[in-house]
Amino acid sequence: MLFAAGAHATGDKAAGRKLVYTCHGCHGIPGYENAYPRYPVPKIAGQNEQYLINALHGYRDGERTHPTMSAQAQSLSEQEIADIAAYLSSLAQ
Repeated sequence: MLFAAGAHATGDKAAGRKLVYTCHGCHGIPGYENAYPRYPVPKIAGQNEQYLINALHGYRDGERTHPTMSAQAQSLSEQEIADIAAYLSSLAQ
């Protein structure tokens, strides 16, 4: 018997590559810092796939708070989250 809680979408790296274009505006700039509150924006290329999925779910579901990330994540489907995570995790750090 399969349970929905254990099921997850398999990511498509090619689709994820198309979806991350907006991510590069902050996460792709070496040394970039958020203006307020001030902190370095993390690099996400090469990050663990499950971590990326969990982080996007956290922003989408309100468990993590950041206005830009929450807005971005709320527009993503489960498949798009999986695709983004598959692509980003495949990149070299």
